[in-house]
Amino acid sequence: MAHNISSDPDNEINTTPPKLFEKPIHDVLGAGKVAEVLLWRNRNVSGALLFGMTVIWFLFEVVEYNFVTLLCHISITTMLVLFIWSTVADIFKWESPQIPEIVLQDSFFQDIASIIHRRLNQLLTMLHYISCGTDLPSFLMVIIVSLYILSVVGSYFSFVNLLYIGFLCMQILPIVYEQYEEEINNLVGHLIIDLRKKYRSFDKRYLNKIPRGPTKEKKT
Repeated sequence: MAHNISSDPDNEINTTPPKLFEKPIHDVLGAGKVAEVLLWRNRNVSGALLFGMTVIWFLFEVVEYNFVTLLCHISITTMLVLFIWSTVADIFKWESPQIPEIVLQDSFFQDIASIIHRRLNQLLTMLHYISCGTDLPSFLMVIIVSLYILSVVGSYFSFVNLLYIGFLCMQILPIVYEQYEEEINNLVGHLIIDLRKKYRSFDKRYLNKIPRGPTKEKKT
């Protein structure tokens, strides 16, 4: 029997563990070049991106570089290396340094902007729906649990650390989910079912007993 249904129709709960994502994780991430990077399909690009972000985090958080100072130092070093290289190449009749005109393709940034735009719209729509009070469990989960925990975590970490932790999660969690999709879906699904049962019990014992005033009929 695929579904276990309680005898009380008001407390009917589907005990089949829901999936965390209905689509494959590759499609959820946009099925583009960004998804390829986050899922480590191109290990050279993903590893280089991880190394670069780690170096940036180290310079800002550990060495405590200022952004303008760091940008100026990088520019000075690059220009100095190119000047010395060009001068030595002219003296010894070597080939002068060739700087590629295109470092990253435009489609890469377009994919990132498209994913951010789509996810931001989905987030704002979800927050608007929850704020209207139509789904009390989701409202409590978002306001009390998610946002409060995030505010507490933000008080112990700097903004740079939070960005770096978020980047590490983006680089690690998708590939972990893709490799252990069934185990993660079962774990999260059973957790969601337990939370639903606890909320139904809390609603039946306490929330339904709160006295409410008579509802007024709307005038037509």
